[in-house]
Amino acid sequence: MRKMKWMAVLVLWLGTPNVFAQTGRPLVDTEDAAPLDAQREKHALRILLTLAEKVIVSAADAMPADKYGFAPTDGEFKGVRTFGQQVKHLAAANHILAAAALAEEPPADAGDEVGPETVRTKDEILNYLKGSFEHLSKAVDAIGQPSVSVNASPISPLKKGEGTRSALVVKSLFHAADHYGQMVEYLRMNGVVPPASRP
Repeated sequence: MRKMKWMAVLVLWLGTPNVFAQTGRPLVDTEDAAPLDAQREKHALRILLTLAEKVIVSAADAMPADKYGFAPTDGEFKGVRTFGQQVKHLAAANHILAAAALAEEPPADAGDEVGPETVRTKDEILNYLKGSFEHLSKAVDAIGQPSVSVNASPISPLKKGEGTRSALVVKSLFHAADHYGQMVEYLRMNGVVPPASRP
């Protein structure tokens, strides 16, 4: 959990300048300020994406297959997603945001951020999740490439013309961190210590 908190702090820290990373405009409008370096942004986001993938995929893998249908019922949990639906939703959002960052159409099977209906078992959901991180990795690879345009995303608060690849990747990391926290709660409710929290 501590790793995810630090990741969230790093994402916040990186998120502000990332909006400007591909425009070539300096972050501060002074003569002595240097423009942001897309390669450094790419490198930093690659580190954060790798960390997010590691903790999220390991958490998804740690939940027993027979618990993928678990959703809390005690307290204010009416209508919440099951564990499997959480993971699938996270992956679908990754695919949608990566597609926008690469100027692709959102995957038709991502649905309204619910993911493909045909993806149901733990193994299928894990493969879908891993594929979503591969898709985001391609978006990170495209940072700094002016020949690859960026689309607006239906799930990003950034309007058309405001988004950058870096910003869409950061949005994806924010979203993933939120759902990772929910996954951790579901794991612990089922007696499973998340791999990232183990000694």
